[in-house]
Amino acid sequence: MTDAPPSAIDVLIVGAGIAGASLAAALAPWRRVMVIEAEATPGYHATGRSAAFWHETYGGARVQPLSVASFATLNRPEPEFSDQGFLSPRAALTIGHRSEVAAVDAFAAEFTAKGVEVVRMAGADIAEKIPGVRPDWCEAAYEAACSDIDVGALHAAYLRAARRAGAVIATRAPFESARRIGDEWQVQVGGQTIRAALIVNAAGAWADRVAAACGVAPVGIQPYRRTVIQLRLGVPVPANLPLVIHVGGEFYFKGESEGRVWLSPHDETPVDPHDAAPEEIDVAIAIDRMQSVVDWPIAAVERKWAGLRSFAPDRIPVFGADPHQSGFVWCAGQGGFGIQTAPAIAALLAADLGAPPPVGAIAAVDPAPFAAARFA
Repeated sequence: MTDAPPSAIDVLIVGAGIAGASLAAALAPWRRVMVIEAEATPGYHATGRSAAFWHETYGGARVQPLSVASFATLNRPEPEFSDQGFLSPRAALTIGHRSEVAAVDAFAAEFTAKGVEVVRMAGADIAEKIPGVRPDWCEAAYEAACSDIDVGALHAAYLRAARRAGAVIATRAPFESARRIGDEWQVQVGGQTIRAALIVNAAGAWADRVAAACGVAPVGIQPYRRTVIQLRLGVPVPANLPLVIHVGGEFYFKGESEGRVWLSPHDETPVDPHDAAPEEIDVAIAIDRMQSVVDWPIAAVERKWAGLRSFAPDRIPVFGADPHQSGFVWCAGQGGFGIQTAPAIAALLAADLGAPPPVGAIAAVDPAPFAAARFA
């Protein structure tokens, strides 16, 4: 449903995916906020296609503080935000071939040093966790603290909270251009003109294009296609199979229901922003890689889809004021970890834009490494 747009607002957020929706929910109690979304449905390109999980080590050591700080909100949100949490427990195994022992050792050592509970495993211990694993895949790091995220429920909760606090959310409202006149922006949105004090660029794969349409230098946000497949297997693999991630980044899979898995070749194909669709070669590569690890016959490919993941050049999120253009704010480059870091990013950025400072674990996160000024 599209809300009627006002003519003048404090903060215009471009993009209603998880980045824009979570920021709107955090900021709307304190500022007049409008969110515009080009598609008919918020979260159409990335958020709505995410096979998301909360995995403390996912994204690397620089992203980890945002993931850790977001955990409490995802696990036990405030009652007024949601009457239930968004996480379902699932362990994780970062696995390697016998030739990759050094890589698994390095992974375990890096995150153990950061306080992550990582248990080094080998051989029979791995076979207990992954039925049918082939003997050569005998090196792993086990994390009990991993969970699936109910992305749809989380995104919907953010949109509800934003609207409840007074935010306007307009779908089928494509951003066209903007120019800074004095201390405000005049923005062309779907043939209408809106005046806004601030623009927040939460446009995901389109973030650099939105910046260019505002006369702002891009920071190098690159979209990548990511493929996910649901397989029905010929063996009764348990639904609670751990999330299994290759230490070298060539695949991940996890149980979906009894005898079914979600699988990805962990592909990152650079693309222009568009409505992504899976390529048959990526589906075939994914299945081949999984079957090199486990002895599971494939009964059917039941579903396949692709989404867009967008990264800054250094592969960590970008949020905060543009260093050169007043009134222009970035909230982009969340890659594949945007869902599990959304609570922290939204609270930290909202505090910069007029909301109260964050509390708890989020307050301990230093936002400086994520500032757009690093690309100045």
